[in-house]
Amino acid sequence: MGEDDGRADVSALRAVAHPVRLRILSLLTGTPMSAAEVARELGLTHANASYHLRQLVDADELVVAGEEKIRGGVAKRYRYPHERRGKHPRPGDPRPEDRVLYVRAVGQEIERRVLERRSQRPQQMNDLEGWVDEATWTRALALVEEASMLLHDANRPPRTAGTLHVSLTAMAFEMTRSPGDDGPGDDERDDEVSS
Repeated sequence: MGEDDGRADVSALRAVAHPVRLRILSLLTGTPMSAAEVARELGLTHANASYHLRQLVDADELVVAGEEKIRGGVAKRYRYPHERRGKHPRPGDPRPEDRVLYVRAVGQEIERRVLERRSQRPQQMNDLEGWVDEATWTRALALVEEASMLLHDANRPPRTAGTLHVSLTAMAFEMTRSPGDDGPGDDERDDEVSS
């Protein structure tokens, strides 16, 4: 990995490490939208929406999905290409402190969503830090990915008739070993684990 690749990865991670940008990525999964449409939907100024969209385009998180003429000008329509997630992994391994910026933004966004949660409706809230066998872990990762892609693929424009406004946040990763952890099987895997 080149030094520039690592910087690009950190730059992209920092670009999405903002609650408004996370909302924009979710919004633009369902439909391409212009800066004016994003601004109206999220209650932002047009300038603020444009700024966040530029940051996401520069980080290669959004693509321009077309242009249309509006009142004598041209408006770009942006889209989040969720279908390429996992198929084109970014090079590099951001530092833990760079990942924390992203997690903090996700945390703020989850707080906002929880306050907007519909009560008396089916829901799932789960958390686990535990120890499982490799086959169980592999299956769990595949199920999380399947659920994520199912919802991303079915996402529609805001307030489309017959749709529900939903939220899904999932983070699944293998933990590093703590100093002094010498359980069964640790010897053969310690060299493979990176922080």
